[in-house]
Amino acid sequence: MAKILFRLRQVPDDEADDVRQLLDDHAIDWYETSAGRFMISFPAIWLRDESQEDRARALLAEYQQERVQRVRSERAEKLANGELETLSQRIAANPAATILVLFAIVFILYISITPFLSMVLR
Repeated sequence: MAKILFRLRQVPDDEADDVRQLLDDHAIDWYETSAGRFMISFPAIWLRDESQEDRARALLAEYQQERVQRVRSERAEKLANGELETLSQRIAANPAATILVLFAIVFILYISITPFLSMVLR
């Protein structure tokens, strides 16, 4: 019976490609299900043979450990080089969008809180 190995929802494409390649390189029989046209299905990588599950999970755990270390070191390097975009840089790059978002937040809060305040202040 098939066994789920790796859920693909909200997984970056490069990570999913790496997992597929890892399974292929170690001759682990797998198949993939997609989210479907309406994005309501279950995207995942499945093992066809349950007997390969322990080996596949060990390989996946090792890969994920290496990926975490690599991504953290890349982020630290970008941070040290000043290549990471800060919040103030994002705001400066698009001030109109920032103002609109803040206006929307204040408006939603106003609509949400006004009925309760009117009851209390009576």
